[in-house]
Order: sequence, then structure tokens, then C-alpha cells
Amino acid sequence: LPIPEHLFNLKFAAKELQRSSKKCDKEEKAEKAKVKKAIQKGNVEVARIHAENAIRQKNQSVNFLRMSARIDAVAARVQTAVTMNKVTKSMAGVVKGMDATLKSMNLEKISGLMDKFEHQFETLDVQTAQMEDTMSSTTTLTTPQNQVDSLMHELADEAGLDLNMELPQGQTGSVGTSVASAEQDELSSRLAKLRDQM
Repeated sequence: LPIPEHLFNLKFAAKELQRSSKKCDKEEKAEKAKVKKAIQKGNVEVARIHAENAIRQKNQSVNFLRMSARIDAVAARVQTAVTMNKVTKSMAGVVKGMDATLKSMNLEKISGLMDKFEHQFETLDVQTAQMEDTMSSTTTLTTPQNQVDSLMHELADEAGLDLNMELPQGQTGSVGTSVASAEQDELSSRLAKLRDQM
């Protein structure tokens, strides 16, 4: 394939990654809705699972966008090299081997491919290195519990619900007891209101 066709494939891959990012955004919204529903039903554990999923989808969306931007940047550099007739043999070699990698949509493989490309360009800027660091730190599979808790509280507030969840502080307060005591408090306040009305 001539270089321009490979260039088209690079740009196409960037678009595909943007699509994947949008898909993750949709999934994140769906998971957030499930968090609210679970909280309404008092299923704190189920809510936590959906909150974790929502955060995972958000991180994945960011990763796809980041990689899309990176591919765009590489495509622009290849375009410049083509225009200035500065496509080296090694650069052409990397370009030719890229199609299968781009089709795989595997972020790690694509990241490796982009590394190869960037080494072909003397002007390997600091930005790319910073991007890589940020990317590797956001691809972790574990979701930080404080993020999960704050998302659950945020969505409970939006739904006008009280999330009866003991936050971990040294002592082991079980969720069950906090729900029971909250219900007790609610009953007491209702009784008080009734007495006032009489």
C-alpha cells in the first residue's frame, strides 16, 4: 500500500477510537442510572458495583480519546514527512506493519505502534511522554473506592435520596444498622410531625 492509504487508515483508526469513547460515555450514563435505581431500592452493594462500572467506563472513554489524539498527531507528522519527501525507509517499514495493529483496536498494541512511529521523528516531544504516563495510570482495572463512594453520594443527592452508607472509619459500622437507625429516625420525625398537626 502507498503511504497515503496507510495515512487514511491512521485517521480512520483515530475516528474509530473516538466512537469507542462515545460508546463508553453512554455506558457510563447507563451505569449511573442503575446506581440511582439501586440506591432507591436500598441495595447499597448493587449500587457500588454499578458505580465501579461507571468509573471504569469513564476511564476507558478517556483512554480511547487520548489514544485517538495521539494517532491524529502521528498522522499529522507522517503527512508532513510525505509532503516534504522525508519518509525514511524505517518509517515506511513501520507504516506498512501498522494495519493489523490498528484493526485490533487493542490500546496496548496501538500504543506500542505509536511508540515506534514517534521514534522515527526526531522531534519526540515531552507531551507524548506525559500522555503515556497518564494513560498507563488510568488503565488500571481497580477503581478507587473514594471515587466510587463520592459518585454514589453525588447520584443519591441528585435523586433526592439519602444514601445510608457508613463510610469506613476504623470501626466496623455495618450498613444494615445504619439503615435501621435512619429508618428509626425517620419514624420518630414523622410521629413528631403528626403530633404537631393534632
